[in-house]
Amino acid sequence: MANKIISISDLKFMEEPGDPFIVRMHHVDYYPKSNGNLGVTEEQLKSRSLGNDFDFNNEWKMYYGKEVPGFPSHPHRGFETVTVVLQGYVDHSDSSGAVGRYGAGDVQWMTAGRGMQHAEMFPLINQDKENTMELFQIWLNLPSKDKLVEPSYKMLWAEDIPTVEEIDEAGNKATINVIAGSHNGTKSLKPTINSWANNRDNNVGIWSIKLQPAARFTIPSISSTLNRNLYFYRGGSIKIEGTKVDAPSSIKLVGDEDIIVINGNEESYLVLLEGEPIKEPVVAKGPFVMNTEEEITQAYEDYRKTGFGGWPYDRRDPVNHKDKGRFAKYNEDYIEIR
Repeated sequence: MANKIISISDLKFMEEPGDPFIVRMHHVDYYPKSNGNLGVTEEQLKSRSLGNDFDFNNEWKMYYGKEVPGFPSHPHRGFETVTVVLQGYVDHSDSSGAVGRYGAGDVQWMTAGRGMQHAEMFPLINQDKENTMELFQIWLNLPSKDKLVEPSYKMLWAEDIPTVEEIDEAGNKATINVIAGSHNGTKSLKPTINSWANNRDNNVGIWSIKLQPAARFTIPSISSTLNRNLYFYRGGSIKIEGTKVDAPSSIKLVGDEDIIVINGNEESYLVLLEGEPIKEPVVAKGPFVMNTEEEITQAYEDYRKTGFGGWPYDRRDPVNHKDKGRFAKYNEDYIEIR
């Protein structure tokens, strides 16, 4: 194995990428046609253990949903979620009253900060065909000074995310969507204001990558302290510095070398995740990520007392109307429609 590659392993549903990241999840669900109410039929749910359905033997999971799959209201404190949707849709609701729907190619960046509740439901839009859902969710840590900042979120819409195209002499194309960081002089959109990624010296990079057969691209050298992970989630095979890697694989790479990736004879899809470590103690329990056990205890106590702003909806799993398009309503005066 080339010394630019630290390790290669099978791609798992959930992995720990290393500081400054907490976890990385990859959801792939081949949902059936909609029942007309954005969910699945009672017949299809007969064998399900609803309320905690993570059955990896099935083609799709309900997670904590009971008709519409997804994650009903739950709290977070002390970190950020970055949700990169590749296929399907997500309906967002949170304790501030914000709502939205985002889909294939869109990214939601949410800083939980001092605490918020949110719901992430996966509405089945299509009644005439199957509903595939695929997304990466990344938990990005916050330094201690920012763990109790004001919660916020913003949408990075697919149309606005900067894209770099690299075409070799044979006409083979690599397409890099720069969600965070920069590539070849192209900078990403700004994340939320208190994000660890907002300071570009922290070298947080999140890219989604599509490679045509035989295409190549180079991941540039940054620093020896960088944590760098490449997730090869769909395709045939690639070569990294002469080492063949088959999909699906999780690849940990050094951060202080230029790394050449050459695709095989099928289209390939990858996600790059990298960043400088925060270098602080991490105590993660359930939905909270803090620096000490005492802070975790305080987080649970604060949530019991305040509900992190409460839940201003009549159900724990709110979904938007089936005909609603992509949008984000941050408050009564600030609505984005796509």
